[in-house]
Amino acid sequence: MNYNIRGENIEVTPAIREYVEKKVAKLDRYFTESPNANVNVNLKVYQDKKSKVEITIPMKDLVLRAEELHEDMYAAIDLITDKLERQIRKHKTKVNRKFREKDSLKDFAPIFTEVEQVEDEEDLEVVRTKSFDLKPMDSEEAILQMNMLGHSFYVFTNAETNQTNVVYKRNDGRYGLIEAQ
Repeated sequence: MNYNIRGENIEVTPAIREYVEKKVAKLDRYFTESPNANVNVNLKVYQDKKSKVEITIPMKDLVLRAEELHEDMYAAIDLITDKLERQIRKHKTKVNRKFREKDSLKDFAPIFTEVEQVEDEEDLEVVRTKSFDLKPMDSEEAILQMNMLGHSFYVFTNAETNQTNVVYKRNDGRYGLIEAQ
C-alpha cells in the first residue's frame, strides 16, 4: 500500500507516520494478496486540542473510509482502524451472502481471506420499504422539507436538471448534496 499522510495544524512526525502505517498494514491480513491501493490519511488538530483522523482507501470494488475525532491522536488512529476492519468484515459478509444465494462460486475470485462471520444476518436486512413520488424542487426547498420531516437526508428530483438528488445533514451541522449521474 502507498501511504499519503497529510497534517493540518500538526507536523507529521516519523513516529506518527510509522504508527499509522503499522496500524493500517494490519488490514492486509483480510486480503488474499496485498492490495495495491493508495491510503490517504488526513490528520487534523483543532484549537480545543481535539484530533481528527480521516483515512480513505479507494480500491477496485470498494472504498474504505472512516474518520474519528478524539483528544488523543494515537487513540483516534486505533479507533479508526477498528472501524475499517468492521467495514471489511461487513463487505465480505455481504459478498459471501450474495454468492451463497446464487449457489455459484465458480466465477468468483475472492479478494478477502477467510474471516469469521461477525455480522448477524439481521444487521443487513431491509426492515421497511417506502415508495413516494419525487417532486421537482430546488435544493433549498429539499432542505426545508428534510428539516420539517426531521430526517437526516431527503431524496428529490432537481427541478433544473430533472435528475434524482439527495440532500443530507453533515456531522458539522451543514448540508451536503449528492447528484446522481
